[in-house]
Amino acid sequence: MKQCTIPDLAKKLGLSNSTVSRALRNHPDISAETKKLVNKAANEFNYVPNPIAQSLKNNKTHTIGVIVPEIKHDFFSSAISGIEEIAYRAGYTIMVSQSNENYEREVVNTEAFANNRVAGVIVSISQRTKDGEHFKSIMQKGIPLVFFDRVFNGISANKVVINDVKSAFNAVSFLINKGYRKIAHLAGPGGLDICRKREKGYVDALKHAGILPDKLFVKHGGLHEKDGYDSMSYFLKKQIIPDAIFAVNDPVAVGAFQRIKEAGLKIPGDIGIIGFSNNKITSLVEPSITTVNQPSFEMGKKAAAILIELIESGSRIIQPEIVELQTELIIRDSA
Repeated sequence: MKQCTIPDLAKKLGLSNSTVSRALRNHPDISAETKKLVNKAANEFNYVPNPIAQSLKNNKTHTIGVIVPEIKHDFFSSAISGIEEIAYRAGYTIMVSQSNENYEREVVNTEAFANNRVAGVIVSISQRTKDGEHFKSIMQKGIPLVFFDRVFNGISANKVVINDVKSAFNAVSFLINKGYRKIAHLAGPGGLDICRKREKGYVDALKHAGILPDKLFVKHGGLHEKDGYDSMSYFLKKQIIPDAIFAVNDPVAVGAFQRIKEAGLKIPGDIGIIGFSNNKITSLVEPSITTVNQPSFEMGKKAAAILIELIESGSRIIQPEIVELQTELIIRDSA
């Protein structure tokens, strides 16, 4: 049986092909009555859109490419859910890839999305990304781009972020107000902007309280549980025992948490801990971990909303927008 097409519907209804096409896309120029008529006929004759034909005609698809460092991280899986919710409402699907914190893989993923004619791309960069030529390339091809959380500052593009400096400052100030003085920072990779900003917030809070920052209490590492575990092991081995830990993110906080418990130290009696992101596990361990709530779901929704606006407007929005969402300190038992 031949599949029903837009020309078939147009012929049956006595309308032009363009009117039928716009009615099916819920175009505002088409009256509600005509939309109802066209959609009723589409259902009656089992009309199914042909995405391949549409992409060839429009030189793009209704697919949004999403690149994140890793899907297993609660923060990114939640952000992806937010992106998908907004995309679905607007008639788009999403295609997700992960860089696995690898710059070369991020480049390949970006090029693959461009070759597959995605309508737009949403990105949170890897911790090893230092060059943005692959992002510039897709933007030069007319593909809208929005960064979230981990952004590339060398490119004029729309970004959805939080104030990492302020969030870290508030977290460390909370520890200071609770009486902690020897506060260590388990920092992330120095090349990643969010990590530098969180370290700055840590230092600023100490200085604001009249506490001299000590480089011995700052340990740089990665962003996973093992990095927090290893950093805490380093402090224990060197007999540099802080009375509190501010971790760059929750996985690092959880790794440190595990090592502290193995050492027979009590949380928060001997060492307090604050993480960053509000991953689910922080509320499940005992004692539960105080953390900065980073609104990942809302970040994903906002990034998708901005991108779809860019797509629908034909990227005519000249001035890139930087949207800053608010964070909140979730006070639990670890501090």
